[in-house]
Amino acid sequence: MSDAINAPAADAATVARFAKFGFQAVASQCVGCGHVRLSDSVAYCNVYQNPASKWAGGMCNFATHAKVEKKVDTKMVNPIKASKRGGK
Repeated sequence: MSDAINAPAADAATVARFAKFGFQAVASQCVGCGHVRLSDSVAYCNVYQNPASKWAGGMCNFATHAKVEKKVDTKMVNPIKASKRGGK
């Protein structure tokens, strides 16, 4: 988690929230995310208490560093029908 060191430090109110609600340290997939904050050299997610569970089912929906790959389906178009539709 060497990139997590580059995360901004958490302010006092955020550190208190981390302690009060039992936030867990970030998962390895969270490295580079914009929601990661440092508190006492431990990286926490500013948005979610247990970041590892967000990555268990696939990609975290809060991740700012990962992009969803969209699958584009290309339809086969019959050129004869396409030419008939274009004339109308």
